[in-house]
Amino acid sequence: MPAWLRFVLTVGIWMTGIGLLLGFFVAAYYYNAAAKFDIEEVGRLPSRTVILDRNDKELGSGGSGGRLVTRADLPDFMVKALQAREDKTFYTHSGVDVIGMARATVRNVIDRKFTQGASTLTMQLARNSYENMRAKSINRKLLEIALTLRIEHRYSKDEILSGYLNRIYFGAGCHGIEEASQTYFGKTTSKLHEGECAMLIGIIRGPVIFSPFRHLDKAREQQGQVLERMKTMNFITEADIPRIKALPIVLVADEKRQVERTYPLEAVRAELRDILDKLDIRNGGLVVKTSLDSAWQARLESDLAESLTRIEKDKTWDHPVYADHKDGENPTYVQCAAVTLETKTGAILAIIGGRDFADSRYDRTQGTPRDLGAAFEPWIAAAAAERGKLVLPGKPVLTGRQIGPDETIRLAKRCGLGGPFQATEDLFRGAAAATPMEVATGLATLGNKGARPAPYLIESVTGPDGEVLYTSEKISTQAIGKNAAREAAALLTTTAGTRVHGGATGSGRDAWLLRLGPKGSTAIWVGFDQPQKISTRAQLDTVMDDLGRRLGND
Repeated sequence: MPAWLRFVLTVGIWMTGIGLLLGFFVAAYYYNAAAKFDIEEVGRLPSRTVILDRNDKELGSGGSGGRLVTRADLPDFMVKALQAREDKTFYTHSGVDVIGMARATVRNVIDRKFTQGASTLTMQLARNSYENMRAKSINRKLLEIALTLRIEHRYSKDEILSGYLNRIYFGAGCHGIEEASQTYFGKTTSKLHEGECAMLIGIIRGPVIFSPFRHLDKAREQQGQVLERMKTMNFITEADIPRIKALPIVLVADEKRQVERTYPLEAVRAELRDILDKLDIRNGGLVVKTSLDSAWQARLESDLAESLTRIEKDKTWDHPVYADHKDGENPTYVQCAAVTLETKTGAILAIIGGRDFADSRYDRTQGTPRDLGAAFEPWIAAAAAERGKLVLPGKPVLTGRQIGPDETIRLAKRCGLGGPFQATEDLFRGAAAATPMEVATGLATLGNKGARPAPYLIESVTGPDGEVLYTSEKISTQAIGKNAAREAAALLTTTAGTRVHGGATGSGRDAWLLRLGPKGSTAIWVGFDQPQKISTRAQLDTVMDDLGRRLGND
């Protein structure tokens, strides 16, 4: 044998041996790393998301909750749809698609980043079962493969498939197929028809952009893609596709979704969904700390309810209290809305969207703007002071005439009031409108030396492993000068350690209470959903003034 060939063979044998040895050590390392994970976690339901107030008092949960489904609960059509869409060789591979991974590795090398994953359902289950498996890296991928092999050894294929569907995120705050089935369609998973099965499987890859609640047309498009894949795998025929697409898709109406519901919790869940969607957080078991002060929320609700009862005892309107109303319509009785913001940060301390959530889920804090009347005076004063004009307390028309309606409107908008505004001198008589959230923001701007804070509800979101996934940003912009804000805030009458302002509009159809306390800025509105006279202006002023006194200090 030539010397050069002997040398090549020797080097080849040594390299192969070293490669095998390195492979053994790598395999042993990741085998030991994977062994540290609790493999039983794969078969459990994701922990419930907990919502806390600012003092760590539990307020509720982030969703309706679900239950573990087994293979027996899953329609055969759903299983085939999932296989066709996500993992066509699921029942034959060992957990890892070697050919697919090789193809993906080549693509990742070309792209110089992780653009391809070639993840099987088992690999996705491993990733979704453990929070610290979501980072994209070679180390994470190798650990994921080791965990996948453990899962395949421990669980049957049917258990893996049901475990996957029990854990993945389906949008709208839903973790798991049962919660998604109940939330979207109001039925248990086993009762889903073919069209609903295909739609739920279709939204897995984009639970936000394909959510039926948000984009039904896109959800239907994904449904069609799933059916086409099923046809390719001979699970259905060409003739089945139009028949399945024609099956009715009836989504659960918002007011009928089965979760613990109050105005504050609904507002928190809405903000949480946006955060989860934006950051692509799909695991359950979160701890959501909010800015809400449950003690102040309860106090505000109680005192406001008492004031409304007083108004109704001397009612002057024609409609009876709690009149019958059709489903989906707002009931006819005196309504209310209230918001308290932490003046310096914009953190929402309390939010009341209406009189009774069970009767009306409409959030009036950010709904239709309501007439402000005399409650608009502080922003007339702020605009005048900002332009170096004289502020005449109790004389908003004379104060406003110095700068005119257009300049007043511009300054009011900078403080957070959205209008509409009457661009005439009637503006100075209160011909302006805003929502309670806008009024609270504008009031906080005056109390915060002219800096306008951005309202928010969620302080932080923490994962099940204690990792902080989200922290709120305290955003504020300087809207007006400090002196102008101080002069405007001085118009509020000092009572019980706070500054209050408001009362009934000239028409008697709306009543406001603006309250600037040591810590919080509160805007309270009282009126009918369909504007009509509430009571005499004198009586409304008396009730609202008394409410301001009873609320006292923060």
